Amino acid sequence: MKARLIAVGENPPGWVAEGFGEYQKRLSHWLPLDLVEVAPGMRGKGRDAARAMADEGARVQAALPRNAWVVALDGRGKAHSSEGLAQRLEHWRQQGRDLVFLIGGPEGHAPDVLAAADERWSLGPLTLPHMLVRLVLAEQLYRACSLLANHPYHRA
Repeated sequence: MKARLIAVGENPPGWVAEGFGEYQKRLSHWLPLDLVEVAPGMRGKGRDAARAMADEGARVQAALPRNAWVVALDGRGKAHSSEGLAQRLEHWRQQGRDLVFLIGGPEGHAPDVLAAADERWSLGPLTLPHMLVRLVLAEQLYRACSLLANHPYHRA
């Protein structure tokens, strides 16, 4: 099984790219994780935020691979403990499909993107910068994989 992260936004700060790259490298033998960056919609004075979100949604949907299990990161989704995420990851593995995780833009996901998702995952009630969510996602996937492999990374 492989995983892909489709994220709205380009050119993360160096510390995000470095941290994401570190966990991407650590995950490589358990769950290869590719990053696909999608250009954000045009925002600003006189611009329509709903149109920007719709444009992002179209680009996200165009980047979705066929037959993958799609998980949208969404504040209204289901929250998991680290152990619960490991159990969820094991469930996803048993399906025999690749995984796709989606991070939306400033307003979140377009409605059609949420409708196309197989499930929604919430990282909790905090609002996090979307670039930081990339790093948190990669770390939590690594933690879940390490739990499943009885690796000592996770110490509760």
